[in-house]
Amino acid sequence: MGAGAVLEPLVVIVLLFGGTWINRVTDAALSRRVSRRSSFGYPRASSPDSLESGYTTPTPKDSLLSPGASFPPLQPDDHWHKRVIGIFSLTCSVTSPNTAVFQDRLLSRLLRKLPFLVECWYWALVYWTYQLGRAFTAVTLKEGTVDIARGHALEVIKLEEKLGIFWELPIQHFFLRHPLLMTWINSIYSFIHIPGTIAFLVWLYYYTITRNRINEPQPGKPRGIVSGSPAGPLLYQARRLTLAVCNLLAFVVFTLWPCMPPRLLSDPTIEGPEAELGRSYGFIDTVHGENGAKSVWTENRFCNKYAAMPSLHFGYSLMIGLTIMTIPLPTHHRRTLRIRIGRLGLRIPSWRRLLCTMLGFLYPFIILVAIVSTANHFILDAVAGAFVCGLGWWSNGVLLNLLPVEDYFLWLVRIHKPEPSRMQLLDSSSGWDSDESYTRHP
Repeated sequence: MGAGAVLEPLVVIVLLFGGTWINRVTDAALSRRVSRRSSFGYPRASSPDSLESGYTTPTPKDSLLSPGASFPPLQPDDHWHKRVIGIFSLTCSVTSPNTAVFQDRLLSRLLRKLPFLVECWYWALVYWTYQLGRAFTAVTLKEGTVDIARGHALEVIKLEEKLGIFWELPIQHFFLRHPLLMTWINSIYSFIHIPGTIAFLVWLYYYTITRNRINEPQPGKPRGIVSGSPAGPLLYQARRLTLAVCNLLAFVVFTLWPCMPPRLLSDPTIEGPEAELGRSYGFIDTVHGENGAKSVWTENRFCNKYAAMPSLHFGYSLMIGLTIMTIPLPTHHRRTLRIRIGRLGLRIPSWRRLLCTMLGFLYPFIILVAIVSTANHFILDAVAGAFVCGLGWWSNGVLLNLLPVEDYFLWLVRIHKPEPSRMQLLDSSSGWDSDESYTRHP
């Protein structure tokens, strides 16, 4: 893992800085921004996904705006503004600083030029908060926690046997009989999870926000044209918040209910009847073995080895897959092919929709196969990961209650954060408004 200790973090850094450069705002676009920056409010959360996919994401309940949470336009001359926070139908208004007064400072102008830096900060905050939580759990493990985690793993096996889904052993044996496949699947498990998630966020930001800057010329997109997803910034922000909620829920579960991964059941150094039972299943640690694919993200003294339930590998991949599968496409990319066979008429989706559907299915499926065949997770761990993904997808708007806290933090550091839903999609010379930006096309 010597070279990996440098190369793996380097890949993440390249992805983040590459995403920052790809999603930069050009000088031409900045020079044409209207002086009345705050004359537009947030676009309505009108579920633009329903334009094509039939999925209602983002919606007021599962993404950004809850009832009554439409914030008034920020006026740079006002030092305070109102934020509406709440849970379900219970809402209240709070006062927080209006950082728009700092929009002409150096760092604010830098963020306006490179808005994806804000997303890098969010990702680092969420990831390292989660990792520090795992590290705290790992270093404070009590002696009996290992036995508890083993007992929980054996309970999972018993439940899977009752349900008739204890398929982990035959799946692993299949890959062990095909060493080349096993090598690839080990690498997928170790090296795809974090870079794949970051690459997805970079792409989603580009496709929902950057490509919809109508006053900015880009390769293959003349000025005055939008060519990204009509879902707009609300979809991106909802998915980013979903990842944060998934981390929070997963941390709570594996802290309260530690579960040993299948691979550790074969530990030969532990004695006792439960240890003997665990070894009797014959799980093999293919990732961390002699010919495995060890990763710097999973091999360190602060890694909690007893956090198998739920599987965030699968939870993340499912969220990514569903988003790609249902991403609303621009109208000019939705052209269907009509085929008539006798009296029967068939409509074949566009090749882009077919590609999204295929990729959206394959990514979580491959990750599911990887986590099971490498003996890092049980099938029920993946089911729990899917549940966490669904709960995060539905309830991620609760994190908007932290916006006033963010306002105070940004006020302390004297920085104004650019908000794509306010300033990235509109241009006074275009004659477009927030509703048209969802529906108009070349």
